[in-house]
Amino acid sequence: MPHNTLPLYAITVLIWGSTWYVIKLQLGVVAPEVSVAYRFALAAVLLMAWCIVKGKDMRYAARDHVWMAIQGLFLFSANYAVFYVATGILTTGLIAVVFSTIVGWNILLGRIFFNTPVTMQMVLGALCGIGGLALVFWPEVSNLDLRDEGAYGLILCIIATVLASIGNMASARNQKRGLPVLQVNAYGMAYGAAFTALYAWANGMTFNWDGSAPYISSLLYLSVFGSIIAFGTYLTLLGRIGAGQAAYATVLFPVVALSLSVWLEGYVFTPAAFGGAAMVLAGNILVLAKPSHFKWLKPS
Repeated sequence: MPHNTLPLYAITVLIWGSTWYVIKLQLGVVAPEVSVAYRFALAAVLLMAWCIVKGKDMRYAARDHVWMAIQGLFLFSANYAVFYVATGILTTGLIAVVFSTIVGWNILLGRIFFNTPVTMQMVLGALCGIGGLALVFWPEVSNLDLRDEGAYGLILCIIATVLASIGNMASARNQKRGLPVLQVNAYGMAYGAAFTALYAWANGMTFNWDGSAPYISSLLYLSVFGSIIAFGTYLTLLGRIGAGQAAYATVLFPVVALSLSVWLEGYVFTPAAFGGAAMVLAGNILVLAKPSHFKWLKPS
């Protein structure tokens, strides 16, 4: 990994490792979808203001705006709306573990959209990750029933992760077209906020407000750090080294999220859950490690 990418990884891991718990502070008074709309509307306004102050070009063709809107729909709207709902069901550390499987989804979708090669090493890593998830959620998996909250939360997290991966593909496409990360994120977050607000309005949700310190502080943290800064660093990595390698950050932030979950939510590891989380992380490492480290997987 080039040395100039290490700070980008560190920022992404530390911020996103903590945002999963901070999202929990958004739940209660305001509907999850409305909170997502508030988060990305605020982030879009701040980021656009920054771009204007810095003299960034904000004029783009209609076709580019279509792709910015697609990125916004999948990366700054639909996936978070689903994740916020899941956060009311599962502990945040477990949600981070499920989201870390975006490594495999990025590689699969990268193959579909960009014809990126898929190796046996990647396949084995993905299978290891799937097996690990099964262990982490074994009580829900062994008696799968959509009426069970744990199983429902798991399914929501998987859906949200796939949506986020599609958003990653849209971002990769935009960067391949030479569109700058900051401006695309500003427009994408604006579109994402608009899509989420429209969905909330269509479903009769109230656009109310929570004036408590935890809600306001968590909204500011998620908008500035979790959205503007972390997405800026992550998507810069994605454009620089590819979706699969950029997703290496997701190998590490579940460690941060699980640590916070144990400390703040009282999550207790069972032996199966501990082994499963280790398998998910090991699978991600296997997927993203240099092929030269696993020469035994190559056909002779």
